[in-house]
Amino acid sequence: MILSRREALVLALGSVAAAAIPMSALASVDDAIAAFTGGAAVTDGAGVTLTAPEIAENGNTVPVAVDAPGASAIMLLAAGNPTPAVATFNFGELAGAHMASTRIRLSKTQDVIAIAKLADGTFVRASAEVKVTIGGCGG
Repeated sequence: MILSRREALVLALGSVAAAAIPMSALASVDDAIAAFTGGAAVTDGAGVTLTAPEIAENGNTVPVAVDAPGASAIMLLAAGNPTPAVATFNFGELAGAHMASTRIRLSKTQDVIAIAKLADGTFVRASAEVKVTIGGCGG
């Protein structure tokens, strides 16, 4: 296959653009929260319970559970990870329990944050610090 200068230039520019996408795709915790809440206020307190270990021996598999009775959606964030948004759980009207549990990967000691969207449209936040002794995503 023989490329003209124009085709080579287009391929080079496309490669540069593709290399730049992951850098702009990395969002901060505040950006992820604002996207989930639509800019609405988030309160700390009752309404959501986050269960995470205080010390995780291995950052590759950290068990986390979130319980938010009456929630329509729950977002889970790991503040110190390169990509903080871990998961979003959506619940329908016929959901028996408004809770979720999973295992997440943590790169270092950091806060794990859960934000629940309640049925009345308000947002409630819970967080827990997890100390990681062996790194998961990069350490």
